[in-house]
Amino acid sequence: MNSEELEQIAETVRLENAKFDHQINVCMGTGCLSQHSDKLKDALSHAVAGQGKKCLVRRTGCMGLCAAGPLVLVDPEETLYQHVKAENAEAIAQSLGGEPVEALQCSLREHFDQQVHIVLENSGHIDPERIDDYIARDGYKALVKALTEMTPNEVIQQITESGLRGRGGGGYPTGLKWSTVAKAVGDMKYVICNGDEGDPGAFMDRSVLESDPQRVLEGMAIAANAVGASKGYVYVRAEYPLAVSRLTLCLRDARRRGLLGNGICGTQFDFDVEIRLGAGAFVCGEETALIASIEGKRGTPKPRPPYPASSGLWGRPTLINNVETFANIAPILRKGGKWFASIGSERSKGTKVFALTGKIKNTGLVEVPMGIKLREIIEVIGGGVPGGHKFKAVQTGGPSGGCIPEELLDIGVSYDALLKIGSIMGSGGMIVMDDTSCMVGVALYFMEFCMTESCGKCIPCRAGTAQMYTLLTRISNGTGTMDDLELLELLCTTVKEASLCGLGQTAPNPVLSTLKYFRHEYMEHIVHKRCPAGACVMKAAEEALA
Repeated sequence: MNSEELEQIAETVRLENAKFDHQINVCMGTGCLSQHSDKLKDALSHAVAGQGKKCLVRRTGCMGLCAAGPLVLVDPEETLYQHVKAENAEAIAQSLGGEPVEALQCSLREHFDQQVHIVLENSGHIDPERIDDYIARDGYKALVKALTEMTPNEVIQQITESGLRGRGGGGYPTGLKWSTVAKAVGDMKYVICNGDEGDPGAFMDRSVLESDPQRVLEGMAIAANAVGASKGYVYVRAEYPLAVSRLTLCLRDARRRGLLGNGICGTQFDFDVEIRLGAGAFVCGEETALIASIEGKRGTPKPRPPYPASSGLWGRPTLINNVETFANIAPILRKGGKWFASIGSERSKGTKVFALTGKIKNTGLVEVPMGIKLREIIEVIGGGVPGGHKFKAVQTGGPSGGCIPEELLDIGVSYDALLKIGSIMGSGGMIVMDDTSCMVGVALYFMEFCMTESCGKCIPCRAGTAQMYTLLTRISNGTGTMDDLELLELLCTTVKEASLCGLGQTAPNPVLSTLKYFRHEYMEHIVHKRCPAGACVMKAAEEALA
């Protein structure tokens, strides 16, 4: 497969699509599928055929605005319909070439469209199960360029120049990681895509794997050539059956097109990818635990050094990046590292995909430039807090992150800025809370999650999270004391500093951030035995009344 053959495939797809007057794109990501968008697609296909319309009805991945699903996008008019049901198919088919169906038009789109799409640029526009659709939108051009026009070192230089940092949460410079693996000595090297997305409320990587899986595979192949690897693994949760199914199809099609396997693009480069299913352990998002799981062992972390870059999978040099990081690689090579570096803030380049959930009007996926203010994400793109309630806090970074209050919403979203105020970027979960949320209860929820998900290997995490959960439970139900609060803060420091891996080291973050910005709510629970939000069941008050 060379650039001329890719262009020939792309031209064939464009000619096929030109035969149709309209294209109806039906979201068939997990969210919309749960509302029977597959039956909607069948109904639309039947409706346009029955009316003799020259129209292509196509499945696509997630269009982002999950709150309004099932979604249907009609091209070339770019008319977006929301909450579409199978019984609406005839009306949509009749409207083609005329006035849109006003009752179905998406009312939330104006605000939600204020984004910059790099990772999600194909989502909603291609059939994720057709490799030719991906090729028609410049798919695999970057891989051909990397193999035929650039040296591995030049590829790494472009990634370094882009300023791309790992999107899995740590924010480690991607170019530096690639360079380290490239320099490592070994008879065999591996590339691993970390798709073990386990944060509550997070679905960014799942959506990318469902919507544009070829893009991730292309990024992995480019990385493998750059660092000298010949084998890759995509580690993805078994709870993501749609992502697994589409990845499996994409691997088959990429091999058939000669884009995976031996002698890729007529070069000496050999690279193939396998899928490994995770059993749902949150700790397997940590790279050494993930490696152990791929090896068939119990997924528990190991002390570092040695780092995976020098001794990873089966003791060989291993490159690990997450789904979103790999999804950024192809556009960086196509457009150049300087182009990517021109987007974002000084030390956080490019865009970031967030899963916007919680007490927010426009729940769904958003992709925004680094440095954008939190307030713009929540109030403009997210549409603000619904139901007349008042914004209280936003949790970023999942159970490893912190709760950010209203007075800090004008901070620019970047790795360093979030860390400075007691939170983290994480993989991209963003949960909004309103005045009905109790911040003690929020800390309790995340601590229970960390306690349950702890692998138990190290005592600080295993015992510390359990003790903090007990203390938070007492404070939440009104039986806590000031001594409990003092012990809770001491445990936060101990667990943070003494735990073996990132799970335990960051588990205290929700507690520390809520204590920093919402300490008065803890005091209300302890001193006055009441929950300001009215969300907690106060056991102490019940006992007093009895």
